Amino acid sequence: MILTVDIGNTTISFCGLAPAPGGDFHVRCAFRLDTAQGMPGADSLAAIRHALGDAGVEPEALEGAVLCSVVPALTDSVAECLARLLGKAPLVVLHTSRTGLTLAIPQPEYLGLDRLADAAWAAAHYPLPAVTVDMGTATTFNVIDRGGVFLGGAIAPGIATGLGALTARTAQLPEITLAQPEQVIGRDTVACMRSGVLVGAAAMIDGMTARIEKELGSPVTLLLTGGLCPYAEPLCEHPHVHEPALLAKGLGHIYNLNR
Repeated sequence: MILTVDIGNTTISFCGLAPAPGGDFHVRCAFRLDTAQGMPGADSLAAIRHALGDAGVEPEALEGAVLCSVVPALTDSVAECLARLLGKAPLVVLHTSRTGLTLAIPQPEYLGLDRLADAAWAAAHYPLPAVTVDMGTATTFNVIDRGGVFLGGAIAPGIATGLGALTARTAQLPEITLAQPEQVIGRDTVACMRSGVLVGAAAMIDGMTARIEKELGSPVTLLLTGGLCPYAEPLCEHPHVHEPALLAKGLGHIYNLNR
């Protein structure tokens, strides 16, 4: 079993992966820590051990760990914590790591490594061309052409990020919880906001995918993932696959290619 770690802007996501047939993985455990808390040392190590224990996973059962980060200030401290946990350093994913992809972009060193992991799994396990959409703090689109060529993509504000900006910058719009809208046409302020945020997010995904297909001149496999995906995914009309563990599986795939 391997432990994957994704340091995001909002949370640090951990996932224990065990091998499955066909090069796939079984998710044995998954948990998150708040990115804002960082990884200060013993307390974080204890929190990881406790979460693994709750899932019935002993650190000794972990073959190794693989880490990607979009928060450079936390990368070294998290890697050090994992090294103490496992007794050996984790694989820290870089744009130069083996991924199975050809990065056809002018500055690959600036590519978010979470996007790289998403694209690597899509290229290895789904028909190409493909588009991955990861809904977190940002909503990121990756476009992978035939032959595993990473072409680039798009980045938009995430669902919660956009909603937070809306309520912070308006005098009469309340803070709301995310919930499925009953219909597109809202009949009160809260319903209008839920429709605008969630149906709007789904419509953006459908529309962006259609425009990408037009630009490529080919239909694509659409993969949806991310912590906020369950709110918008049911509203998307374009045929798609919901792959909750896309990023973790991509990290597992990269780990296997580089070990």
